[in-house]
Parts: sequence; C-alpha cells; structure tokens
Amino acid sequence: FEHKTMVFERQKEAFFGSVPSGNSKQLVAASGSQYSCEVGSAKFYGLCAFGGLLSCGLTHTAVVPLDLVKCRIQVDSAKYKSLANGFRVSVKEGGMKALSLGWAPTLLGYSMQGVGKFGFYEAFKNLYSGLMGEENTYLYRTSMYLAASASAEFFADIFLCPMESVKVRIQTTPGWSQTLREGAPRIWAEEGVNGFYKGLAPLWARQIPYTMMKFACFERTVEVLYKYVVPKPRSDCSKGEQLVVTFIAGYIAGVFCAIVSHPADSIVSKLNANPGGGVSSAAKELGLAGLWKGLGPRIIMIGTLTALQWFIYDSVKVAFRLPRPPPPEMPESLKRKLAASQA
Repeated sequence: FEHKTMVFERQKEAFFGSVPSGNSKQLVAASGSQYSCEVGSAKFYGLCAFGGLLSCGLTHTAVVPLDLVKCRIQVDSAKYKSLANGFRVSVKEGGMKALSLGWAPTLLGYSMQGVGKFGFYEAFKNLYSGLMGEENTYLYRTSMYLAASASAEFFADIFLCPMESVKVRIQTTPGWSQTLREGAPRIWAEEGVNGFYKGLAPLWARQIPYTMMKFACFERTVEVLYKYVVPKPRSDCSKGEQLVVTFIAGYIAGVFCAIVSHPADSIVSKLNANPGGGVSSAAKELGLAGLWKGLGPRIIMIGTLTALQWFIYDSVKVAFRLPRPPPPEMPESLKRKLAASQA
C-alpha cells in the first residue's frame, strides 16, 4: 500500500509540477470545487474513455465521404484519378447516398478505438510516469508520450480491426454488401475470425506510428505554443482560449500523422479490398508511387480529424471538470541540481 501511495504521489508531482503537498491535494481532490475527481481514479479514466469515444467516433463518421474517396483512390487509382474526380465518379455511379457507404462500421469501430486510444493513453502515461519518477518524467517526457501512446494504440486497434475490415470492403468492393448488418455476417460465414483480423498487422503498422506522432507531437506543440506564441500564461487564458490552442496543436500534429502512417494505410485498404492477398503482395502491387496515392486527401482528412478530436476530448474534460495539467515545468529538485552543478 505504501508503494502504491508513493507511486501515485510521484504521478501527481510529474503532471502537476512541484506543488507544495498541502496545495497538491487541493488540485486533484474529488471534494474540491475545481475538479470532479483525481488523476488516476476510476472516474477519471472512465470519463477520458468516454471523451475518446466521442472524439473518434463522431469525427471519423463526419468525414466518411472523404474517407470513401481516399480508399477508392488507393485501391483503384486508374478509375479514381484525383479527389475531385473520385467524388464525381462515386456520385455518378451511386448517387449522393453512395458517399455515406460505411458510416455504421466507421461509427462503431472508431468509437471503440477511441475508448482504447485516449482512455488507455491516460492510464499508460500515469503508469510510466510513476515508474520513471518526477525528474525522469520531465527529462524524457517525449519518450514517455511515445511509449504510452504506442501501448494504448496496440489495444485500440484490436477493438477497431473488425469494423475497419467491414468498412473498407463496403467502400471499395463493387457489388459487395453495402450495410454493416449484411457485411459482418458475410465475412464471418466466408472467412471466419481471420476475415476480421487479417488486416491487424498492417493496421498496427499504420496506427501505432500515427498515434505516437499524434500524442507526442500534440503534447510538445502545446508546450511550444504556450511558451513562444500565446502572449500570456496558460493559467491566465480562458477555457475558450485554451481550447483554441488545443485545436491548433491538434491540426499540426494531424499533418505529421498523415504523412507517417500513409503507406501502411494504403496497404490496409488494398488488403481489405482483395481478400485473398497478403501484405507483401499488396505492397508489391501498389508500388512505391501507389503507396503514396491519396496522401493529399488524407492530409486534409487527418489534419481536420485530429484537430477536432483533441478539441472534443479537451471539451469533455472541461465539461466534466477533469484535471487538465498545464504544460510540464522543470521540477524544483532538478532546478537545484542544475544550479549546484553550475555553481
């Protein structure tokens, strides 16, 4: 019990800075007027998971038309030559309703993924911070963000993969089932469990680097914005101003996310559109140029998506009065060590 208490105290110190112990309790106490729960409590993780569910489920569903055209460009670039051409051909063949194909597996799959992505990220971040200690958490915080986000995404993709398989086939395979209630049983009957999870490895290859970039880039961009761009400390900013910073940092992170994860995204789309193929054959068929097809639409989609996700997630934290630690500051103990070494 004493060990758990010490770990939790280090977690609070790492995320809330070097605050005197009497005030630290006020910052995170569930009974306090400022916050509704403590960092690391079941309520905290539950509400973070709920925020992730809303942020990922709603945003991915909102951009289904763009995602549909992006997937079709990746799978059949001869037919869908560009973003504008892809929209035009899709509407000509199936009408406006064709642009909404795959919305149901998108909503369900990415809502489940959001629970794992954001909820588990907070849990792993707390866990790794407690193991590293206050000073190392500050010194190696980027590595901690990368490790926590990779760990979270590993599990989040297991939640997502079955629905992603259904979604891509609905969107890219002519004549295939056009609804979730028809598509999911069809995959189960024809291919069994493997049909839902054969794209898991390339999905990890796409999503884990994407999420590592998404969280680490976001966290560090927020630091930079408050340090060099925002003309006043975060504590002096209104909730609205803080959410604007969140949106901007999210969009910047999203652009880098799209670039890092795009080749694997192309392979996932190709695999799900061609049930008999493998990762190596899909990559070979696409070629180097084909791996980067659809990057423009994906940058627009992922940049907007990531910015909105962070905005929604942070808004949920504000609405439920969850602790939202400021950008990390150097611990007092580390400042004293640096001062002593320079004396």
